[in-house]
This record gives sequence, structure tokens and C-alpha cells, in this order.
Amino acid sequence: MKLRTIAGVGGLGALALLASMVRFVPADQPAPVVQAAAQLPPTARALEKVAQPHQQTEGAPVAPGEHPWLTVPVAGVPRSKIVDTWGQARDNGLRPHHGTDIIAPGGTPVVAAAPGTVEKLFFSNGGGGITLYVRSPDRLWSYYYAHLQGYAPGVVEGMKVNAGDLLGFVGDTGNAGTGNFHLHFGLSRMLVTDRWWEGDPVNAYPLLAGPAPAR
Repeated sequence: MKLRTIAGVGGLGALALLASMVRFVPADQPAPVVQAAAQLPPTARALEKVAQPHQQTEGAPVAPGEHPWLTVPVAGVPRSKIVDTWGQARDNGLRPHHGTDIIAPGGTPVVAAAPGTVEKLFFSNGGGGITLYVRSPDRLWSYYYAHLQGYAPGVVEGMKVNAGDLLGFVGDTGNAGTGNFHLHFGLSRMLVTDRWWEGDPVNAYPLLAGPAPAR
């Protein structure tokens, strides 16, 4: 869970708490790194939860009815073949896996798991490689497609997509490992004001392995 604003919560007490957490730095010195929410005092964490009551903790399961079933984002892969890879160790146990890896040959079409707007096309050499972010129409969800071989012709930021529309192709870019062809698919809960890199990742597996969406 990332740090959220507490302004407006608890009146002057909240403002006083916020002021006590701010350290002014001379202009010729680098700004300090903002503390992660987990390092905040208990009172600050409580105020944060009150300020954003709808924002759940990272990894919280998707509640029944909270999000429609997703379309499998890799063409030809049946729902029964999708494996729950959420939480698996990565980088020799240094971090948990926050997504669903769907194995498929390189070049297999990757399609939109849900409707929305292509919010960002991004390359991360040491991370997801060639990636694509789609934002849901209500802006409360983000769909992340990583390790792509490339984008489908005509895919650009700002374009609207429907579930099943072609987005790109399965690859092994980024830290996937050469020849380890798969799609890393991620789902994040978002605040309307969140940017494409923000949000709280949640396990999409139940929505991918469940019943197919109604047509």
C-alpha cells in the first residue's frame, strides 16, 4: 500500500501530524525519500485508512462481484491451464511475484482481458521489458501486460480497447529470461487519481480461472 494523503482527516490534529513528518532540506541538498506507509507511526497509518476507506491492502483478494470475470489474455490458452503464480518467490527469494504468468510460445497473440483505455506503453529493461497498461473505463482498475515481444500494429496510448482486442504478442523481454516465453498479467486496484505506475496489485487468478465472461 503506498502512502496516501491524510489532509482533511482529523482536522488540525491530522495537519499537525503531517507537519511533524515533514523535514525541510536546504536547496543544495537532495530531498529525503518519503517513508513507506508500513514505516509510518500507527496513528498515521490509521489516518491513512480513514482517508481512503475504499482502498484495500495490497494483495487483498477480489471480493465476489467486485470485478467481472476476465477474458484470458493469451489466445488459445484455456482457463483450466492457468496456474496461480501469485506470491511465488522471485530473484532468489528477494521478492514475491505479483501477477499471473501465462506460458505460451513466443509470438502468441496477447489480447485485452477487459475493456478500457491504453494508458501507457513502457519499456523496463530490468523489469517487465515491453509492457502495456490498460485502465478500466471507471479508472478503478489497471491491467498490466509484460514481457511482450512487441505491440500489435496500431496500438497507441489513449486508444479504446474491448475485451479480446489484440494488444501485442507473447515474448521474453525484460527479466523474463531468454526463451522463457510467457505473459505476465497483473491487476491493480486504483484510485481515480492514481497514475499508471501506482495502485495496489491484487491476485487476478480467480478472475482468470473462473467462468468465461458472458458475450
